[in-house]
Amino acid sequence: MPHPLSNDLRERVVAYIEAGHSRHEAAAHFDTSVSFAVNLMKLWRDTGSVDPRPRGGFQHGKLKPHHDFILEIITARGDNTMPELAKELRAAKGLEVMASALSKFLISCGFSFKNVWPAPLQVICQECHEQSASTYPVSGIEPGQDGDTRAPVLIKLSALRAVF
Repeated sequence: MPHPLSNDLRERVVAYIEAGHSRHEAAAHFDTSVSFAVNLMKLWRDTGSVDPRPRGGFQHGKLKPHHDFILEIITARGDNTMPELAKELRAAKGLEVMASALSKFLISCGFSFKNVWPAPLQVICQECHEQSASTYPVSGIEPGQDGDTRAPVLIKLSALRAVF
């Protein structure tokens, strides 16, 4: 990923353009891209500064204020699925949050995840059972216990002492 250009170069490009040269001329003169000169001048006009904007990062802004509540839910019940946590947040706090955002937030807080074993029981007809069993002759794994992606993800509480 490219790094921001130095503030010294940024200041010289702005001064060059402010002296009456076009953005295309400035880009050619300082061996930068035209888009850099255009975006730099927009930044200069909007903020009055040539400092680069902050780069990337997942902020968790929506969930941070509810950290204690989320921790209470997790400690009250040892195993929670992400959709269940999202429903509880919606019911208690009126907060709409995707299960994936909740998962990213909890991972960043130091929680680890595990799959549910055995997977939920499924009603399987005898024919399907025989077909499925023939698919796994060596391992002897029963149908529904083969790493089914529909199995819920549970939280294993491993970081109760996380500092925020």
